[in-house]
Formats: sequence, C-alpha cells, structure tokens
Amino acid sequence: MLELPKLNLKNKVSAQEWQTRIDLAACYRLVAMQGWDDLIYTHISARIPNSDHILINAFGLTFDEITASNLVKIDIDGNIIDPECPFEINPAGFTIHSAVHQARHEAQCVFHLHTNETIAVASLTEGLLPLSQYAMFALASLSYHDYEGLAVNEDEKLRLQNDLGDSNFMLLRNHGALTLGETIGDAFMHMYDLTRACQVQLQIMSTGMEPVYAPQKIVDGIKAQASVVHTGLTGGQKSWPAMLRRIYRHDPSFAD
Repeated sequence: MLELPKLNLKNKVSAQEWQTRIDLAACYRLVAMQGWDDLIYTHISARIPNSDHILINAFGLTFDEITASNLVKIDIDGNIIDPECPFEINPAGFTIHSAVHQARHEAQCVFHLHTNETIAVASLTEGLLPLSQYAMFALASLSYHDYEGLAVNEDEKLRLQNDLGDSNFMLLRNHGALTLGETIGDAFMHMYDLTRACQVQLQIMSTGMEPVYAPQKIVDGIKAQASVVHTGLTGGQKSWPAMLRRIYRHDPSFAD
C-alpha cells in the first residue's frame, strides 16, 4: 500500500489561504459522502481571496483523501506554485476550471462533477424541466454547453465562457454538471440543488405519467423568494456552517 506524503501547511500559509483550504477540503469530503465523486476524476477549485492563485485537488487522490494541506496551489494557467509540491494536477481537468475563473472573477469556487443524474438530464434535448422546487433554483440561472470531447482543447474555453455567461449553473451536454458561487458554500449548495433537481426529474419521468410543470412566472420569481427564505443571505452562507459541522463529525482529518 502506497502511503500519501504527510503535509502540514497550517502555519505556513496566510489565514485566508488556510480557511480556503479548510472549506475546499470539506467540500471534497462532502462530495464523497454524497456519492458524487468519480474515482480520482472531476474537480472542485477555489480562488484564494485577494490572490491570483487557485487551489485544486492533486491528481491521483480520491476525494476522501483530500486534506487542507494536500490541495495544490496553482496559477490560472495550471502551473504549480510550490516547486516542492509532491503532487501533480490533471491539466485536462483544469481546462474547464481555468475558463470559468478567467471569465468570472467574482466566483471563488467552481464545481465540475460527473454524476449519473446530471449526465442523464444534460443528455436530454429538453434538458432540465420545471418539475421540482430544486429545479426552480437552477432554472433561474442555467446555461448549457455542447459536448466537444475531452476538455483538452484550448479553443473550447472561449465557447464555454460564452455559453456560461452570467449563469451559476451549467449542464454540459453528454458530460455532467458545473456550478459556481461567490463562496465555496454557495457553489456546493448550487450543485446540491442541481443534482437533486436532476434526480427528481428522472424519477418523475420513469413513472410514464403526465407531469405537472411549474409556470415560468414562478421560475422568474424564485430568486426573490429565496432571498426571503435565507433572510437576505445566500443559501451557502446559511447552510455551509452546518455542512462543516457535519464533516468534522464524520472525519476531522480533512482539516489536517
């Protein structure tokens, strides 16, 4: 059995970077708990506040092995900042993330996952339908990007950026899902809502019965309603402290 290098960066980076590492590592562990991971593939990236540097998972680690210290710090081109870092990143996997971080500077965090449910709905001509409350949140800010093969082509980045626009949810045709947020908690909750929306849609469609679609005016007004529910805060701000407590109870080693 190969042992992972033991790293401890807690007192070697800024307080802002360490908190970002804690939140991002927690995200990876939560994704594993939810069953959203895909072996060593897919990525969640986060920009370190007041910095041009981004944190991402080391290529070859499963999500339940991610810790605050073994996240890899890179620049927007995917170059590893620390020359002594014992890990590599997946350059192809970072293509999508770099495209989003370049275009959406207000977004701290970008999720890209390959769950069965999001791939299935992304592969339907109709895409996501207004069939559940979860879908309302996503439909209020949803875009699509057509499949172009493995994300290794630099030319695809501009097309992805144009398709994304100012949306916070994206379905990648035949591929999976992407969400982003101004905080790591926001991006996590966006992925939670999108995944649940896709799960519910597939369950409804599997009955073969005629569904009831929510009217467009409800979708149009959902952002204002969500602001009332969250007392003016975002879903991530309200939910993230509880998610952190959950992962600390489950396995506090993520914070190493």
